Amino acid sequence: MAVEKERRDFLGMALGGFTAIGGIAALGAAKKTWDPLPSVKAAGFTVVDLTQMQENQVTIEKWRGKPIFILKKGADMKTNERDVVVDGTRYFVAIGLCTHLGCIPAYYPDQHKFICACHGGQFGTSGEVLKAPPQKPLVIPPFKIDGTKLVLGEEGPEYQELKSKNLIA
Repeated sequence: MAVEKERRDFLGMALGGFTAIGGIAALGAAKKTWDPLPSVKAAGFTVVDLTQMQENQVTIEKWRGKPIFILKKGADMKTNERDVVVDGTRYFVAIGLCTHLGCIPAYYPDQHKFICACHGGQFGTSGEVLKAPPQKPLVIPPFKIDGTKLVLGEEGPEYQELKSKNLIA
C-alpha cells in the first residue's frame, strides 16, 4: 500500500512538472508573437545627417511611412519658437501632411511657403497656418538631436521643450 501511494505521488509530481514546463514554453512562445519584429523596431527610428543640407531647400525623409519635411532656414527667414536649433543653424522639422485632409504640401522656396494643392492651404517656414482651410500647424514628429544628426522617432529634450510649450500641434 505504501509503495502504491509513493508511486501515485511521484506520478502526480511528474505530471505537474511536465505541465508547468509546457505552460512556461507556451507563455514564451506567446510573448514572442506579441513582440514587434526586428524590421518594425528598426523602422521606428530614422537618422538624418543635417550637415549635407542646403539653405532654403526642403529635404524629404521617410519615417513610419510618412514624409518628413526638414528645411534648413536661411538668415532671411523669420525665426519661430518651433524652430530646431543645431549648432547655431535653425531648421524646421514637420510631418509633411496637411492638417486639413492629409495631402502633401509643396514647398515654394521663392515664397518661403508650403502650399497644399488640394484646397489651397498655406503654411509658413515654421509650419504655422498662413491661409485656411487648415486649422492647425504642421505636426512636429518626435525627434532628438545627436550632435549634427536628427533622430526621428525618439523624444529628446528639444522635443520635450516644444511639447511643454504646446508647439507640437
